[in-house]
Amino acid sequence: MKKIHSILLTGLFALTLVMCNNVTAKNNENNNSKNNVNMKFEKVALPYETDALEPVIGKQTVELHYGKHHQAYVDNLNKLVVGTKFEDADLETVVKESDGAIFNNAGQIYNHNLYFTSFKKNGGGEPKGALAEAINSQYGSFEKFKEEFNAAGVSVFGSGWVWLAKDASGKLSIEKESNAGNPITKGLTPILGFDVWEHSYYLDYQNRRADHLKALWSIIDWDVVSARY
Repeated sequence: MKKIHSILLTGLFALTLVMCNNVTAKNNENNNSKNNVNMKFEKVALPYETDALEPVIGKQTVELHYGKHHQAYVDNLNKLVVGTKFEDADLETVVKESDGAIFNNAGQIYNHNLYFTSFKKNGGGEPKGALAEAINSQYGSFEKFKEEFNAAGVSVFGSGWVWLAKDASGKLSIEKESNAGNPITKGLTPILGFDVWEHSYYLDYQNRRADHLKALWSIIDWDVVSARY
């Protein structure tokens, strides 16, 4: 009897161990699946410290704008695409083909990824190479282009963006977009975008949008922006 009892205990222990391992494996699989869904879309990494753009864009503004607003768009989109045709799509496809809440959050991720990588500490100056030539050819000079771009940004009603974009032939245009809009939905390629949602500047400039737009030119990373042309 003792031998039989020992065999039964050993078998029960082995069965319990197998069951526990299966449960653990299943939990790990579920957790990994959840993490993969949550990590499908991510915000771009900042190429500078949060205080690097001061005084043009303050540290607190960067922390709130990038750390809170941008992150919220990422979190929202990762939840919204589950079970839709966009679950395995890349961000650009989602922006081009979606609408409603999915578009709003995808568009803002795409917009902000471009926006935050357009700046650098001690930036400014003028564009280079082919982009500089195109601007001078179409607008007469870089200064005239900036004036037109700033005026377009000031005139955006409510929240939105002002973009420098190009078409397939390289022709430039200044595009005004409301809310999460991006010229990519018109078949254009975005090169430079200024965010005119109030959360992007209100802590530093209050209601002085025009002053904010003028100041942004002093932190542009023209190496990055010119490469988009």
